[in-house]
Amino acid sequence: MIDHTGITAAHPAKSRTFYEKALAPLGYRVMMDIPKEHTGGRVVFGMGVPPSPDFWVSEGAPTDKLHIAFRAETRAQVDAFHKEAIAAGGTDNGPPGPRPHYHERYYGAFVRDPDGHNIEAVCHAP
Repeated sequence: MIDHTGITAAHPAKSRTFYEKALAPLGYRVMMDIPKEHTGGRVVFGMGVPPSPDFWVSEGAPTDKLHIAFRAETRAQVDAFHKEAIAAGGTDNGPPGPRPHYHERYYGAFVRDPDGHNIEAVCHAP
């Protein structure tokens, strides 16, 4: 079981705006900003669905492009994620729709964030 995950972002303010908009349909919001005196001067913030953050963004040079999939409860949330992510400056990497090659109920959408990470919202419900 994964407790939390995170990425590095070259432009944390731009990434914060992107993720606040893109993940809002999934119930995510910024829940914590770590003071710079504890991070060596870097911007670090945590997002999640209350009560605790599970997705962290840290200022730094991304070294690898990651794939992170966020679980959605409904297909409408997947659609809203994609719409908001594109409006927030993301790049389409696969529009909302069924992905039966993964399994018969897989419904997902993919976007590239400002640093090129492949971010997905997926619903497994029928």
